[in-house]
Amino acid sequence: MEEFRRSYGRACRERGGEPQEAVLQRLPRLPRGRLDLAALSLTADTCAALGALLPSQSLWTELVLSDCMLSEEGAVLLCQGLCANTVVQVLDLKGNNLRAAGAEALGKLLRQNQSIQSLTLEWNSLGAWEDAFAIFCGGLAANGALRQLDLRNNQISHRGAEELALALKGNTTLEQLEQAMGHSQDRHAAFQENQARTRTLSREVQHLQEEKSRQYLNLMETIDKQKEEMARSSRAAAACVGQLQEALSERHSIINALKAKLQMTEAALALSEQKAQDLGGLLATSEQERQSLAQRQEKELRLEQQEAAERESKLLRDLSAANEKNLLLRNQVSELERKVKAQQEQLFLTRQELTNTSAELKMRALQAEERLDAEKRRAKQSLEDLERLHAKEVDHMTRHQEESERTLQERVQRLEALRLSLEEELSRAKAAVLSERSQAEEELLKARSQARLEEQQNLTHLEEKMRLLVQARDGAQSTCLQQKQAVAEAQARAGQLSLQVEGQRRRLEDLQRELNDKDQEKVAEVNRVRMELQEQMGRLQADLVAQEALREKVTALERQLKVLAGEHRAALLDRESENAALREKLRLKEAEMARVREEEAQRASFLQNAVLAYVQGSPLRALSPPK
Repeated sequence: MEEFRRSYGRACRERGGEPQEAVLQRLPRLPRGRLDLAALSLTADTCAALGALLPSQSLWTELVLSDCMLSEEGAVLLCQGLCANTVVQVLDLKGNNLRAAGAEALGKLLRQNQSIQSLTLEWNSLGAWEDAFAIFCGGLAANGALRQLDLRNNQISHRGAEELALALKGNTTLEQLEQAMGHSQDRHAAFQENQARTRTLSREVQHLQEEKSRQYLNLMETIDKQKEEMARSSRAAAACVGQLQEALSERHSIINALKAKLQMTEAALALSEQKAQDLGGLLATSEQERQSLAQRQEKELRLEQQEAAERESKLLRDLSAANEKNLLLRNQVSELERKVKAQQEQLFLTRQELTNTSAELKMRALQAEERLDAEKRRAKQSLEDLERLHAKEVDHMTRHQEESERTLQERVQRLEALRLSLEEELSRAKAAVLSERSQAEEELLKARSQARLEEQQNLTHLEEKMRLLVQARDGAQSTCLQQKQAVAEAQARAGQLSLQVEGQRRRLEDLQRELNDKDQEKVAEVNRVRMELQEQMGRLQADLVAQEALREKVTALERQLKVLAGEHRAALLDRESENAALREKLRLKEAEMARVREEEAQRASFLQNAVLAYVQGSPLRALSPPK
């Protein structure tokens, strides 16, 4: 069994298919000597594999393939495989709806196979194709091994019965044939059952006609009642529609009044919006003026900063010139010391140089005084210009003034440091002179008085220079104080202007709040009016919807009445057509039953004669076929 199972799988795969799982599951449970695949739906590939294995297999003597839904191709392949088989004795092909190709393959099988003794072909369609059934009958006549044949329910016609009778005359081995008598009895029972069903159907049709007539009368009464109810509802709907139209006209008048009120409110709102736009224009104009004023102030402030920078650069240049002069004086002092140390003859030159230096210092002091006077005049002029500046530059001016104050303080500090350095240099010069005087007492006894005088003159000049520097510092400090006063005045003016601007801003905010309050009041009034209009429109829409619902209801009732009337008419027509069709079917059934009775009677007599002739001619006359 396992070998056959492997062979079956290999044969299926060789043909490009897979073995059926149901067949593989059935094979291990089969009894010995019997291949029972009944009620399995066998594919063409399985039939081809079985047909290829059947010629060489020797395991089974019985092959059951009943109710396997064999196709024409599958039946032909199985029969081809069985043609060369010498072991199978029982073949069951019941209920496979074998037709022309199957009948021809079975005829070929009966001609070639000499081992099959029992063949079951019940519930097929072999007799439906007379030519193919004739080939089957020819194979049956040529077979010499078949003992039992079952041909029940195969739609065998008169010609098929004739061919079967001829085949039975030629066959000398068939002992049992199940075909005609049982089939005739089945036909007679079916005929009686059809007659009983026909009588039952006639009674049911009559009962249905009576029932439909009663339903039709009830339906007509219902339609009349519905028409009366629709007339009443139509009259009530007409009255309601009239009332609703009156209410609608009243609502329209109310809506028109509200629309007029809304238009007036919208006009007032537009006027308020125009006023708000005017105020906004004024506000924008004032803002533009403020911006232009701020721009002018910024320009003036930049000019003032440029002038201050120029003044500062001039002061720096003066300071550098003074430093250069100080350096020059130092060089001259050192030159003088070298000349004093070198020789006495150079004292005259040194005096001359000191005289020249004193004159130059005087001249430069005069120039410095003149420059200071010019700076004072420029400062006065700048103060006068500062008084004409606008108050908005106060912050920038304050920062600039603080920076200039810091620079002046730094300048004063540098001047103080310079004075200290000069005093230190003077002290160092005094110490050097004293040391030189102690070293050259002998050489400088005559020039001591002159040196002392020159030193006193130098000290006088230096003290005068220090005094001038102190005066310049005092003037700068006074200038700083004046500028601070100007800044304070500018700050006071800026404060006044800021207070004025703040007052204007508060006034604009008050006007804006009043405008917003008015706008909110107008919007609230408009919203209230709109809400009233929406509520009234909603009520009107509800009334209109109710009217439309009533109209739709009336229309739906009318459509329903029309549909019911049409359905009843269609039902009556359908019932009449059904009754006519049933009558026609009954007539045709009766004619068919009469024809069937005649054909069955003829076929029964013909088959009876054939069987009798077969029995009389058979050598086994003593055996009687079972019925």
